[in-house]
Amino acid sequence: MNVQKAMNLGPIVPLAALSVSFLVLYYPVLAKLIQDWGVDDNYSHGYFIPFIAAYMVWQRKEDLAAANKKGSPWGLVLVFLGLAQFVLAWAGSEYFLQGTSMVVVLFGVVLFLWGPTLTKIVWVPVAYLALMVPLPAILWNKIAFPMKLFASKVAADVIQAMGYTVLREGNILTLPNTVLEVADACSGLRSLTSLLALSAAMAYLAPMAAWKKWLLFLSAAPIAVVCNVLRLIGTAVLARHYGAGVAEGFLHTFSGWLVFLLGLAMLGGVYALLRRPMPRETNPSVPQ
Repeated sequence: MNVQKAMNLGPIVPLAALSVSFLVLYYPVLAKLIQDWGVDDNYSHGYFIPFIAAYMVWQRKEDLAAANKKGSPWGLVLVFLGLAQFVLAWAGSEYFLQGTSMVVVLFGVVLFLWGPTLTKIVWVPVAYLALMVPLPAILWNKIAFPMKLFASKVAADVIQAMGYTVLREGNILTLPNTVLEVADACSGLRSLTSLLALSAAMAYLAPMAAWKKWLLFLSAAPIAVVCNVLRLIGTAVLARHYGAGVAEGFLHTFSGWLVFLLGLAMLGGVYALLRRPMPRETNPSVPQ
């Protein structure tokens, strides 16, 4: 084997060693993640996050091939920080910090083996992996509670404007023939997490200006809120005419999927609008 081939194979040995060590160390965390994705509907999108992140990296393959791949010892600092986070989180049984420590360690490994230039190219796909880790329950509830109160208030106001009688007490909607409770699952946070994960990938891959990418990503929040309010209004109106059964079982699940598809359509509409060229971009008489 000549010297050049040896130099090309140089990173393979440490990469293989680090990969095996990473999988052994984080196997319990990864197993718990996969289990949570299967039982927690709020994070069922977690199955797709690693594949989307891998596709993001693959899309930049030409830039990666041309990048300067001189490793940096500062990567070891990030690795040690990530491992320290993992140890402290494991000692405190804090699952979210255990999961997100993987992202810190991955950043460190990339920086150590391939240097800052390549790390700058892949930082978004690596950070994107954090979206597959469920939020702590205490943080989830702090976000979900005000969201369901807001959705309940807006839905009640719209229902009254439509001519229906409704009394709202917190997240309870009382109709003449039934009572509906806006539970945490109906807060809109579930749709928000899924739409944010999708909009982040769309924004990263979209060939548009940076401000348009941010606008596309952030549009997931109002879209999720609007879709959830529409779901509550539709459920309340149907419950008024057909009873509380429409808010339970298959119809409730089906309405959730229907609203999510509506959110996807609205997100696609925002993407289409942002892809349209601005007048300054299409008018050759306007100085650039």
